[in-house]
Amino acid sequence: MIGKLKGIVDSSGEDWVVIDVGGVGYHVTCSRRTLQNLPASGGAVTLSIETKVSDEAIRLIGFESDAERDWFRLLLGVQGVGTRVALGVLGTLTPADLARAIALDDRKAISATPGVGAKVAARIAAELKDKAPEGASLAVMLEAPANGAAVPSAAPMRDAVSALVNLGYPQAQAAGAVASAAKTLDEAATAEQLIRQGLKELAR
Repeated sequence: MIGKLKGIVDSSGEDWVVIDVGGVGYHVTCSRRTLQNLPASGGAVTLSIETKVSDEAIRLIGFESDAERDWFRLLLGVQGVGTRVALGVLGTLTPADLARAIALDDRKAISATPGVGAKVAARIAAELKDKAPEGASLAVMLEAPANGAAVPSAAPMRDAVSALVNLGYPQAQAAGAVASAAKTLDEAATAEQLIRQGLKELAR
């Protein structure tokens, strides 16, 4: 199984790129976002790879990072989500934006993906709420939202997540509660305020 490709961009199309690795061209399917961020033909590139094997063919799917590939795998586990839809979601939302949308149950952000309706967005939000890849929940705490909204600084949010985890809550669930708390409180919120509000969110 191929897990990573490091080579030169040979050519690309609407949803694919050919990577030249030592004279061998690998045809790799990618999300729109990944393709947009690739260098021009002749440029060096490294892609994380998910290998899909079927009776008809071996298909390579490429990602900018292991985190993006991890989210792809999780998305495929959601009822009604196949390869095309999963790549569509990751072509619309970065891994951090997707983690944030799931943590905040922001189904509107998820359904912004072409071909993803309200029902599928709801299933993604519900089924992946407690299944974020390791580290993704904390990553969403440390990145500013795409809309530039003010949020508490990283340290209080990290401390609040840690405190809730120490109380026995799963990391993804704790991070989601703190994300919701941060949305309610202002940017000057302390760790203690985030913990109190986070507990209220968890009690709902």
